[in-house]
Amino acid sequence: MVTRLQISLVAVVPIVFVLDWITKRWIEANVSFWDNHVVIPGFFSIVHAQNRGAAFSLFADSSEEIRAIVLIGVSGVVMAIVARMFWKALRSPFAHSIYGISALALVLGGAFGNMADRILRGSVTDFLLLYWRDWQWPAFNVADSAISTGAVLLLVDLWRRKETI
Repeated sequence: MVTRLQISLVAVVPIVFVLDWITKRWIEANVSFWDNHVVIPGFFSIVHAQNRGAAFSLFADSSEEIRAIVLIGVSGVVMAIVARMFWKALRSPFAHSIYGISALALVLGGAFGNMADRILRGSVTDFLLLYWRDWQWPAFNVADSAISTGAVLLLVDLWRRKETI
């Protein structure tokens, strides 16, 4: 029998994907490339950047073939592994922590969001920019935020499990 918890956790994946898709399309339609709309002065802006590479623009200058093989191929394999882990955790939710299952859902939803852009558009739209004085974090998006949050939750889950062993 499927529980409400399982349905809620599965729903996280398409919710992250849809939020990511909508925000990226809105940015593309309403913000010019490298416009800087300050939200919190000295800390946070909305921009419009296209990332043809991976995190931190890795492989951005590589050939189209290399990017396709590395970014889509490797991402696809990693997504399949995460999807399998998520599915197994969902089938026995009481054997896994809510942090771990939620983390996998966030990572999977974010990965689908960025993968869709890579396949359909050849690049990923980034628009959230954090900075302080001369320091600047690379622009990112909702999918990247979900993946990062999921990764932190996985680390918390692993740390909590270690504490109980």
